[in-house]
Amino acid sequence: MPLATVCDYGLMVFAAVLLDVDGVLLDSTAAHRRVWTAWAANHRLDVEFVWKSTFGRRPEDTIRDVAPHLDPAVERIALDGLLVSERGSFPPLPGASDLLARLYGRPWAIVTSGSRETTQERFHAAALPLPEVQIYGEDVDQAKPAPDCYLLAAERLGVLPTECAVIEDAPAGVEAAVVAGCTVIGLSTTHAATALDRAHLHAATLKQALILLEQL
Repeated sequence: MPLATVCDYGLMVFAAVLLDVDGVLLDSTAAHRRVWTAWAANHRLDVEFVWKSTFGRRPEDTIRDVAPHLDPAVERIALDGLLVSERGSFPPLPGASDLLARLYGRPWAIVTSGSRETTQERFHAAALPLPEVQIYGEDVDQAKPAPDCYLLAAERLGVLPTECAVIEDAPAGVEAAVVAGCTVIGLSTTHAATALDRAHLHAATLKQALILLEQL
C-alpha cells in the first residue's frame, strides 16, 4: 500500500477516531517488557522471541504461539500476578491528553487487546478520559490482527469502518484496522515506520499524529 504524507494525502472527512491504547495513549512498553521477561525466564523461553510476539495481541494469543505446551488461561493468571507490581508504571504518552482534548467533539473509541479492568484502572491513574465506546480483548472472538475489534468499534459508534481514522503502533493492530477498511496512522513509538508499512500515514509522535488527524 502506498505511503502518504499530510501534504499529498488530500482532505478527507472522518466520522470517528479509533485509538489503540498501549504504545498510543499509554506508555506501557517498559512495564510490559519486565513482565514478559520474567514470565519467559520462568519458562526458560527465548525472551526476545516472546517479546516480539506480544505487541498488539492478547496475552493468551501470544502464549499459544510461543508456548503451545502451556495452558493460556493458567499463564494469563500468572502474567496478571506479575503485573500487580507494575501498578503506577503506565503513564500517558506525551501528547495523549492534548490529542484527546482536541478531538473537537468527534466520536472516538479505544480499541485494545488489553482487558477492561486493567485498562480502565490505568486510564484513571493517568488522568485520561475514557470514551463511551471501549473495545477490549475479551469483547471479540478473534483479536488483532483480525479486524473484528475495529469492525465492532465502528458498529457501536454507528459509523462505517471506512469512515474511521485509526492510530496504531503495532503491526498486528495496523493489519487489523487496514483489513477492517479504516484509514490508519502508524505511530512509530514501539516499532519503526518500516514495520508499519501497511499504514496509510505515519507519525513519530502523537503531536504529529494530531496534525495528521486535523487534516483528515
